[in-house]
Amino acid sequence: MTIDVLIADDQAMVRAGFAALLDAHDGIRVTGQAANGAEAVTLSARLDPDVILMDVRMPELDGIEAAKRILGPGYPAAKVPRIIMLTTFDIDDYVYDALQAGASGFLLKDALPEDLVHAVRVVAAGDALLAPSVTRRMIAQFAAQKPRASHGAARLAELTEREREVLVLIGHGRSNSEIAATLFIAEQTVKTHVGKVLAKVGARDRVQAVIFAYDTGLVAPS
Repeated sequence: MTIDVLIADDQAMVRAGFAALLDAHDGIRVTGQAANGAEAVTLSARLDPDVILMDVRMPELDGIEAAKRILGPGYPAAKVPRIIMLTTFDIDDYVYDALQAGASGFLLKDALPEDLVHAVRVVAAGDALLAPSVTRRMIAQFAAQKPRASHGAARLAELTEREREVLVLIGHGRSNSEIAATLFIAEQTVKTHVGKVLAKVGARDRVQAVIFAYDTGLVAPS
């Protein structure tokens, strides 16, 4: 299956570089480029990409607001795209809001080329870009500054004890294999638990589950 990618960045050379890099890999195709958030919203509806690389800071409409509109209810697209926010350390606080809006992760703009390609493949497959420890630190840091989500208590109460254990480990950034080793259960069993956790808490991927865990106080920032 070919992964269709839309690149949104206000720097033409950045867009061209990312496009050349991604187009050089089998199974990935850049179908559009946007110079600002407003263009990204329009092109996303028209091109129906699988993945959007979205810069945080852009003119007319920033990447955060663009992501919220694209991932919001009633958006006129055949499928909901996966969004990877492109950022730098000095604006990580904005990225937390994008993750809450439904973005599937974030990537530093000076990441290695292979990391960019890997990120596109990971989120296109339905997973979340959560592996780098900096992601966990960023989520924990800014979750600590947010008010607790009172509406999450009811959803949290629906989890079994085992599912709560799994959610805590997800919140700490553990992979399925690491969760399996910690709880002494099979990895396939972990996958089943993860699926149930996501469904019960209303999370579309692991990043959303991590945010839920912090927002409800189940996991505390270290």
